[in-house]
Amino acid sequence: MKNILITGASGGFGKLTVQTLLKDGHNVVATMRNVNDRNKEVAGELAGEGAHIIEMDVTSEESVNNGVAKAIDILGGLDVVINNAGVGVLGFQEHFTTDDFQKLFDINVFGVQRVNRAAIPHMRANQSGLLLHVSSLLGRISLPFYGPYNASKWALEALAENYRVELSGFGIDSVLVEPGGYATSFMHNLITPSDKSRDEAYGPYLHAPQQLFEGFEGALAGNPEQNPQKVADAIANLVNLPAGERPVRTVVDSMGMGDHIVGYNEQLNQITAGVYNAFGMGDMLKLKVS
Repeated sequence: MKNILITGASGGFGKLTVQTLLKDGHNVVATMRNVNDRNKEVAGELAGEGAHIIEMDVTSEESVNNGVAKAIDILGGLDVVINNAGVGVLGFQEHFTTDDFQKLFDINVFGVQRVNRAAIPHMRANQSGLLLHVSSLLGRISLPFYGPYNASKWALEALAENYRVELSGFGIDSVLVEPGGYATSFMHNLITPSDKSRDEAYGPYLHAPQQLFEGFEGALAGNPEQNPQKVADAIANLVNLPAGERPVRTVVDSMGMGDHIVGYNEQLNQITAGVYNAFGMGDMLKLKVS
């Protein structure tokens, strides 16, 4: 049984993951925004199933620090942090302003850094812990009309990789889950460009992002194997695996992209090991298990 904090627990992968972890017998703090407003119903549902609910906004340093401290107090410790909170985009990259990018990165990247920095001192003191990051296949390959999201998830991948090697000597594991696209609430909360002044220059091509999105939604509807519960199960499996046995990356996809990314990840593992060994840093890739 582990003490777990998860961000973005109000829907999508987050809610399913909380429910799955509770069924596995873990103690779970489910964090989300608007606990007493928009997310009051889901907060009540998860609390009824045994989760501890904490209001947390990952874009706020104060909210994150207070939330993590409260979680540690409630649980009596913290073994696992699941960075699940995130938001996607849809549109031409040129049309997204720097403010749009900052809004996205504040959740998908800086929010993760805030949560990790709040939790790591406790884990380091215990010489053990797991930082689990929900990335995406689009953190490994770029597709049109998701540019800013691609960039944020590529950044998240690097963030998690660096934590992996810098914290391995303290017994703290850092891993990534890379889902494909799934029919969850995530798909209907996408950020679109705030600047419409360049739309006319794209002509009929302007409608391409929405057309691709609708085509993908149709493909999801026709593929029952692309079940979001599989992502929650993959996360729970990583939590339940013994320290030192967790893969760095776990791909979860049944739409045809995942198989290609698995091979890509395996090749990267070999490249990374070769580079680290060449510089005498191979031990940093091995988790110190007490």
